[in-house]
Amino acid sequence: MGMTLSQKILAAHAGLDKVEAGQLITAKLDLVLGNDITTPVAINEIEKHGGGKVFDKSKIALVMDHFVPNKDIKSAEQCKRCRTFAYAQGVENYFDVGEMGIEHALLPEKGLVGAGDLIIGADSHTCTYGALGAFSTGVGSTDMAYGMLTGTAWFKVPAAIKVVLTGKPAPHVSGKDVVLHLIGEIGVSGALYKSLEFVGDGCAYMTMDDRLTICNMAIEAGAKNGVFECDDVALEYMKGRYKREPRVYKADADAVYEREVVIDLAALKPTVSFPHLPENTHTVDDIPEIKIDQVVIGSCTNGRISDLRAAAEVLKGRHVAKGVRCIVIPATQSIYMQAMKEGLLETFITAGAVVSTPTCGPCLGGYMGILASGEKCVATTNRNFVGRMGAEDSEIYLASPYVAACSAVLGRIGTL
Repeated sequence: MGMTLSQKILAAHAGLDKVEAGQLITAKLDLVLGNDITTPVAINEIEKHGGGKVFDKSKIALVMDHFVPNKDIKSAEQCKRCRTFAYAQGVENYFDVGEMGIEHALLPEKGLVGAGDLIIGADSHTCTYGALGAFSTGVGSTDMAYGMLTGTAWFKVPAAIKVVLTGKPAPHVSGKDVVLHLIGEIGVSGALYKSLEFVGDGCAYMTMDDRLTICNMAIEAGAKNGVFECDDVALEYMKGRYKREPRVYKADADAVYEREVVIDLAALKPTVSFPHLPENTHTVDDIPEIKIDQVVIGSCTNGRISDLRAAAEVLKGRHVAKGVRCIVIPATQSIYMQAMKEGLLETFITAGAVVSTPTCGPCLGGYMGILASGEKCVATTNRNFVGRMGAEDSEIYLASPYVAACSAVLGRIGTL
């Protein structure tokens, strides 16, 4: 039997001709990622075991993004801990205020991740980089510490689910709608510790931003990773950006998959995930009137330039409904600059929205948009668990930037 795409990448990095689902391996890493929440824990572990130097100064990325710019003394101390470590170790890819962005938008933009890479990150949405044809997954801070020191990590080789995308999506149907539909179909545990491998003629209609969004939320179906084969779309994105040579892997024709899910993109409609799980999905034409208090457009899922353009297209010439707070968060400084050049920031501000510095902020209930008791928010983020964005009885509805912007104007969940 042949290997899946994910298994081929793992085998290559483990120095093996073949691996199979369930096998335990040790593999060499191309990048180890941490942020201002998870890195201090990893540093503590390193110091607890006698310290040491990182295995490769160019293959560590530390991104201060969750509570940055610092929201309080504790978050300032967390960042100081990371900063001191990065400078002492000579870490080349340390990103702080003025350079930072939301990590899973920043690393592809900076060319630090690419096709064929094996990447771990102490953040569950590290699975984002599978959009480029990499095997990328989240780990705990202790695994991050070990990876920083040795350049290796252990893996249990995952089984895989083949997700076949067919047809062409209708206008205003994006990668966010695709992945919400998938999670709604298979559930939040439907891909538990499995690879979600996206194939089919419909992939040609998925932009790089769409693919990054889809792979970003693979973890919300319980997946170990999500991955697209590296094609011309990915190669064009990496051209002049990716710092290494792309290594293109393809699944064998006789690769073994535990399940196959077919999604007809032409049949999809804008989709919203209701509280309190991403699997609780509804299409916009099947939603009762739900008045909202806040809209958040941003995050590592949907804070890229195409997301901001989609929101601005809706908001141009319109105004946010009275009583609704609309917060727009460009994912990186580069995206912020591009949005400024295109006049998107003026569109947002004129429409009554506020534009934030790049930050994870409200997505994890940090700051920059915390919900009070009973409040409802439409967000382009990736999780809508109880208390995720504030009060335990607040509610988060996950949606695309298009649906989020429309909802901001309407004052309720819906489209124009």
